[in-house]
Amino acid sequence: MKNTHMLKLVLALSSAAFLFILLLFIFFYRKRSARNDQLDDIESKEQKHEDESEIEDLITFTGEQDLTICDILDAPGEVIGKSNYGTLYKALLQKSNMVRLLRFLRPVCALKGGEFGDVVQLLGCIRHPNLVPLLGFYAGPRGEKLLVHPFYRHGNLAQLIRDGNGESHKWTVIYRISIGMARGLNHLHTGLQKPIVHGNLKSKNILLDLNYQPYLSDFGLYLLLNPTSGQEMLEASATEGYKAPELIKLRDASEETDIYSLGVIFLELLSGKEPINEKPTPDEDFYLPNFMRNAVLDHRISDMYHPDILLRNSNDQGNPVTEESILKFFQLAMACCSPCPSLRPNSRQVLLKLEEIGK
Repeated sequence: MKNTHMLKLVLALSSAAFLFILLLFIFFYRKRSARNDQLDDIESKEQKHEDESEIEDLITFTGEQDLTICDILDAPGEVIGKSNYGTLYKALLQKSNMVRLLRFLRPVCALKGGEFGDVVQLLGCIRHPNLVPLLGFYAGPRGEKLLVHPFYRHGNLAQLIRDGNGESHKWTVIYRISIGMARGLNHLHTGLQKPIVHGNLKSKNILLDLNYQPYLSDFGLYLLLNPTSGQEMLEASATEGYKAPELIKLRDASEETDIYSLGVIFLELLSGKEPINEKPTPDEDFYLPNFMRNAVLDHRISDMYHPDILLRNSNDQGNPVTEESILKFFQLAMACCSPCPSLRPNSRQVLLKLEEIGK
């Protein structure tokens, strides 16, 4: 009897041990299977990413439908500008013998995924006589991103104002540039199905042709950048004196902040002064809009505009300028630079006022 009980006990313990070992085996098997599935999923995602990174693509828009990838890759280029988020190249397309501006965006600074492509498609459809068109977009196998634009041989507005060129003091030139800028900006704000905020308006981004017609470049560029790079663009704008006082994050740029920047450019054109005076005298403000406000308060009319504007246009029989017209232009510029966004005119009002001044 004793042996029978011992046998039953041994069998019971053996069964329990076997069941425990079986459960332990099932647990580790499932855990290993889950781990393998996870590894397979990671490998699949990595392979998908590798496959996507090898995609090379070119999108062309109106004016550059015949452009090919080889045209871009084989074009000898000259670096003409650099920023934290990219590099500008002057490039000669061998097949067409056309000069183009290639804007390389650093992959680490650009948006990721489909959102980038959506913005490119949006910007590529915008056409206006006073806007620099996007002609094409190239995506390379290592994440390279190149925007293709026309190249304007006569430089930008900042160069015209700073190089002492007497043409910049002619009222006809000042007016042509001003109303062209206003028309381009008004198209961005009101002429599209979805308004576009420029976001980086400055005299360096106003390109000129032989007849001093202006072309706004870089509009909507911040939409292609990640938030960090966008903030770097805003900080550069602030350093150069074009940032509206209420603008903290570039993603919050608005039509009102564009108007503020436009007003600063108007003051540059009128006075020939830099937006930021790095070496102001004790009685001067380093910031151009503030300097102009003080000139008004102190009745220093001579500081409101460059004296050559009247001198160079006194003999213009076709469209003689008067001090009244210049002061109206000055008032418009100061209204655009109002510290309060709600007091600034909108782009349509700016355009109407300029047309009135030009009559």
